[in-house]
Amino acid sequence: MMGTMGKMAALAAEPGEDAFRKLFRFYRQSRPGTADLGQVIDFSQASSTRDIGHKVFRSPLSVSSVSEQDACRAGLQPVNKWKAYGLEGYPGFIFIPNPFLPGYQRHWVKQCLKLYSRKPNVCNLDKHVVAEETRDLWGQSQELLRNKDVNKKRPRSLLEKLRWVTLGYHYNWDNKTYSADHYTPFPPDLAYLSEQVAAACGFQDFQAEAGILNYYRLDSTLGIHVDRSELDHTKPLLSFSFGQSAIFLLGGLKRDEVPTAMFMHSGDIMVMSGFSRLLNHAVPRVLPNFDGTSLPHCLEVPLPDALPAGSVAEPCSVEDWQVCANYLQRARVNMTVRQVLATGQDWKDKETETTSESSCHLDDKNNEAKRPRMNPNS
Repeated sequence: MMGTMGKMAALAAEPGEDAFRKLFRFYRQSRPGTADLGQVIDFSQASSTRDIGHKVFRSPLSVSSVSEQDACRAGLQPVNKWKAYGLEGYPGFIFIPNPFLPGYQRHWVKQCLKLYSRKPNVCNLDKHVVAEETRDLWGQSQELLRNKDVNKKRPRSLLEKLRWVTLGYHYNWDNKTYSADHYTPFPPDLAYLSEQVAAACGFQDFQAEAGILNYYRLDSTLGIHVDRSELDHTKPLLSFSFGQSAIFLLGGLKRDEVPTAMFMHSGDIMVMSGFSRLLNHAVPRVLPNFDGTSLPHCLEVPLPDALPAGSVAEPCSVEDWQVCANYLQRARVNMTVRQVLATGQDWKDKETETTSESSCHLDDKNNEAKRPRMNPNS
């Protein structure tokens, strides 16, 4: 049988196709459970760097920067129990396989679906659905999702049509900028989580100012792009994944450089700063759960009945989790958090410039590099 590299080499190039686009197309068409995924790095399987290849090395963390109590408040294990990895040739890139305490991922899934999707936050449905319906997408969708039968065809709920939500300083997809007058309060629980992870990675002064939440279906992709709209690229971009797994491609400054493929599983965190902030990246494929169950095992554990004092997590009822679990059977949620302004800078000093090479909108099917056009009736 032809190996992964042979299959990639045999894939006919499209006119004008670069190396990144070719690999993107290969993984978009890949088949789970076959040799197609043989070259994808799986950080969750690494007991040593030998298990995942010569490009991977252990990345040091600032254990003393986050107390065990503060980590627990965010739903995280003590930092000295985390494993963090870097990749040769990608300075500023850190991958942390699921550092969450058992059960706490459920809080963040529920927040993404129930709270962060509410007004006044901005979402892709705003231009396609009447304002009354987008005020509370959870309320409009929960009964349909709670009674969902995956084997029966039915109209999709509004939550299942949700593709992105912006938080804090709302990203303008048309001119690729942030502005002072397009702002709503950033969620304090997500700010706290982000600041603890940033501090553990050596960014003690990080301020969570903007968030983009992406809601993937199994046929969704995230097009090849670079995140450049924030002013200070030394500040990290934090990425949190929940639900079904995905393949993430991290490339170079130019798209003719072959990217590195890696899995993102539920609970995994990626941190990109400095040089890695300027690299092309994309998500060509969302994968159904590897072991054949509807959800990853890490999501089967409920939140503790008694949450620690000061925890930012809130109880998640059985009814609410049933909605979340049914949603996640064919979906993945990703939270990215950024600091928009440079330290000590305010909007009077400078408005952000239009510097992003392409918008990072989700698309379904084959339009991965373009902004999705939603059909409210589909």
